[in-house]
Amino acid sequence: MAGDWETVSLSQLCEQIADCPHSTPLWTDSGVVVLRNQNIRDGRLDLSPSSYTDEAHFELRSRRARLKSGDLVLTREAPMGEVCMIPENLRCCLGQRMVMLRPDPKKCDSRFLLYSILSDTVQHEIKVNEGTGSTVSNRRIPLLEALPIPNPPLAEQKAIAAVLGALDDKIELNRRMNATLEAMARELFQSWFVDFDPVRAKLDGRQPVGLDPPTAALFPDAFQDSEAGHIPKGWSVGRVVEVSDFSRSSINPGGFPCETFDHYSLPAFDEGQTPKPELGSRIMSNKLVVARDSVLLSKLNPHIPRIWLPDLHATRRSVCSTEFIVATPRLGYSREFLFSLFTSAAFSSTYCTLVTGTTGSHQRIRPESVLDMKTVIPPSPLVKAFTAVAKPMFDQINRNIDQSRTLAILRDTLLPKLLSGHLQVPAARQLTEAHA
Repeated sequence: MAGDWETVSLSQLCEQIADCPHSTPLWTDSGVVVLRNQNIRDGRLDLSPSSYTDEAHFELRSRRARLKSGDLVLTREAPMGEVCMIPENLRCCLGQRMVMLRPDPKKCDSRFLLYSILSDTVQHEIKVNEGTGSTVSNRRIPLLEALPIPNPPLAEQKAIAAVLGALDDKIELNRRMNATLEAMARELFQSWFVDFDPVRAKLDGRQPVGLDPPTAALFPDAFQDSEAGHIPKGWSVGRVVEVSDFSRSSINPGGFPCETFDHYSLPAFDEGQTPKPELGSRIMSNKLVVARDSVLLSKLNPHIPRIWLPDLHATRRSVCSTEFIVATPRLGYSREFLFSLFTSAAFSSTYCTLVTGTTGSHQRIRPESVLDMKTVIPPSPLVKAFTAVAKPMFDQINRNIDQSRTLAILRDTLLPKLLSGHLQVPAARQLTEAHA
């Protein structure tokens, strides 16, 4: 019966548990990804460009560190206990401070083991046994091998993994859809306001691609000289302050200890761009008020782009870290235009040069420097036309984020109940189907 599932050690379920060698390996440049701890978060392998550098693509000469589909990778420190599963068709190998877990397919389903390790019970065991603060040592491998893992029949493991995996698959689908929508909006902004493709088309006597006649008519058919080079005729070169205000309204949430605020913080951005609802009593310092129709632009370490389009709660007040700039559009512009401007390559390249501070972890941007940045300013009717196209994309992105948050809560609620056998798979499947 479900409640009678035995608990076994991790080593009993794995064909191999291998540590990354501590010595510096020999590398050859051949396109194999050497994983880093920052590639693993919330049970997922993240190989987006922001998660690694070009220097991380190598091939390890030693065969013992190679990974294959279905292997799990567990981080041993900084941070500890993060785990992911290696997908198909990925050539990769372990980085430092990582352990490979290769489940025995006759005993254990890889995805079930992934969810078992993600459970609060096993995570607690990892941190209690490993959280000594000492340097990495091979003596920790026996502690990992002894981790207690629930061991239902293999068919039940696969069924549990399928239920939880369906939720994660939908979350991943939303993430990819959002990446596509953001790329589409970014490409549209680049085409209209950086490369001036419609103007070039009209100058060549061609109809601008993808534009209806009213929108095409908003673009001129000639260029003019400016301090920024050739820009469309009738446009101007100005400063960011001409298209955006920076709100400095602040509040001390601690003065409202029983009120729940949506807290937009740097960690919340990094963990999925979802604000954390928190009581005012738990927010210990002054915060900026997140204005409606605003964009949040991080001042800290601009080489890590953190640009947020908030989706404000209907009733809760929203606050953000003072490490953000709260930018609001001036009349004739829109937050979709500002977001696209702030995420454009041209803006980012200049933005990163405005830092103060000498260390990589304490570089900041002064808001006044941002307001003084030069930018090409299109006429308001064109901004309105751009917003009409871009706003539905960004609205869909926020709906996807909201749905993913709901799905993640459901997954985290079902996980311990399924692993303990206190919830049957058919009942859990009905719950997931209602939210998928």
